[in-house]
Amino acid sequence: MESTNYFIRRQYGPALELLSAAIKKDGDFAEAHLRMSKIFKAVGDDKREQYHLQKVVKAQYNNPKFSEAQVLLAGKYFNEGEYEQSRKLATHVLNMKDVHKLMKEDAQYLLANIDYTERHINQPVKFNPEPIRGGMNQLGLQYFPVLTVDQEQMIFTGRRGNLPQYDEDIYVSKKLKNGEWSEPELLSPNLTTRANEGTCTISADGRTLIFTACQERSGLGSCDLYISYKIGEDWTVPKNLGGQVNGKSWESQPSLSADGKTLYFISDRAGGIGRRDIYVSYRNEKGEWSKAENLGKDINTARDEVSPFIHANGQTLYFASNGLPGFGEFDLFVAEKQGTGWTTPKNLGYPINTKEDQASLFITADGKDAYYSHEQRQGDRYVSSFIFTFEIPEEIRVSNKSSYVEGIVYDASTKEPLGASVELIDLNSQQKIAQVDSDPKLGEYLMVLTEGSEYALYVERDGYLFESLTFNYSHKNSQDINKPLHIDIYLQPIVKGKETVLNNIFFDVDKYEIKSASEPELNKVAQFLRENPDIKITINGHTDNQGSADYNLELSSRRAKAVYDYLIKLGIAENRLQYRGYGQSKPVETNDTEEGRQANRRIAFEIL
Repeated sequence: MESTNYFIRRQYGPALELLSAAIKKDGDFAEAHLRMSKIFKAVGDDKREQYHLQKVVKAQYNNPKFSEAQVLLAGKYFNEGEYEQSRKLATHVLNMKDVHKLMKEDAQYLLANIDYTERHINQPVKFNPEPIRGGMNQLGLQYFPVLTVDQEQMIFTGRRGNLPQYDEDIYVSKKLKNGEWSEPELLSPNLTTRANEGTCTISADGRTLIFTACQERSGLGSCDLYISYKIGEDWTVPKNLGGQVNGKSWESQPSLSADGKTLYFISDRAGGIGRRDIYVSYRNEKGEWSKAENLGKDINTARDEVSPFIHANGQTLYFASNGLPGFGEFDLFVAEKQGTGWTTPKNLGYPINTKEDQASLFITADGKDAYYSHEQRQGDRYVSSFIFTFEIPEEIRVSNKSSYVEGIVYDASTKEPLGASVELIDLNSQQKIAQVDSDPKLGEYLMVLTEGSEYALYVERDGYLFESLTFNYSHKNSQDINKPLHIDIYLQPIVKGKETVLNNIFFDVDKYEIKSASEPELNKVAQFLRENPDIKITINGHTDNQGSADYNLELSSRRAKAVYDYLIKLGIAENRLQYRGYGQSKPVETNDTEEGRQANRRIAFEIL
């Protein structure tokens, strides 16, 4: 049929003329009505699309060759809230013989959506979206917003116009003092070409960016993922993530964990569970990415999953799917990491999800606010897309919210900024949770802290004593999780007489047996000594002034001895170690407050 060629080339006018002429000759010409419905769908004319689908169904109600029209019309009825009519048509398709397997699957999926919607549409969640304030929404289209964890910068994909000739670029908007957002600017010349760059993700500290680029860059497939780093105030020239992540297929919509070590993304590569699936890749200590793995049937379905977003807590995954029961088209879902798998995805509810497509959701670290692109389409084309925000309802907020500690790493002697490794250890599991590097030029670092555990944070660099910090964000002590911390770190050069406090050595009150949560810190001391084989240290124990001086002297000495003994068990030679208790004789803070007394109760090691 000549109209088919016009349709394929999107020459809809000539196609409609031919099809209209055919229908004038035969008003029940089902093939022509079906083709016209598809043309009107492509141009966004819902009423005429539905009219022609109804003509097909009326003429060929029991013909399995036209079951597609019945499924499409059932979907139209569903979107209009005509659930009984939708159910009748979908059930009819299932009951017909010789219907194509895919049509039966579509009918079953539609029936699942009808059942889900009827059960949940009368249980709405609180949802009051509004456009973000300020000069942000000025481009023809803006979408896929992501924020740094301090919520001071928004990175997003933008087009200067809403016509196809306007390509995608990566923009940034900054939060102003009045809470509004600045006018958008291109993020960096290094990230901009005449081709498409977009759908990006950024690490919590705003210094690692992964984005999608198509066409002109040296890619492996139609669209690949690229990485760029911010050093000082400049972004590096992007590099392709390579064959472990990218392939000949389409890769896009990346989401990076807070520390920049875990990457989730979408691919339509062969061998997946559905048409488009969520994959994950991990970056090792050398900066190499592991071979991408399908996230599995816990998350992916036989249909499409898109727009993954891993929350700053590293545990909560948001994504859109049209393969799980919902309110129609793509709905937003959330799942929690559970061991090596994920919990059953939960629909975010109505009216966050509706009969329209929902996607590109970003949730702030504290779990309170969401950002997304509010889009309007006309057929296959977006006519508008603006960034909106709303407050997340209590019942679907993240289980463990996050905050962060940030600051600058300095050389304690010269006061010059330093590049250093910053490592976070969960003291309960004794596992490394995250690792970042402070900026080599500015010394700036940022580490996300998530409620639900106690953490040790280590800052280290060759030639310096490491520094340790401690944070207790277990649930019963997490009232301060919403308060970001600024802590500058001063690393001491390895020089005789220099001392570093071990903030993650724990004892019960009036006891000197080392608690198991101290093991990561003791292992860190042993590692430091192995890496510096010529160094000898003394373990110094200190107390506050509660109790008698003699008692405190004895307790501090026994605690220092316990650390000394533990290091020997870890293989450190006795002739490299000494220990001494000072009791209450060397306070570093006042003993008149609990905070001061806590600082005075300490174990430190000193270079001999």
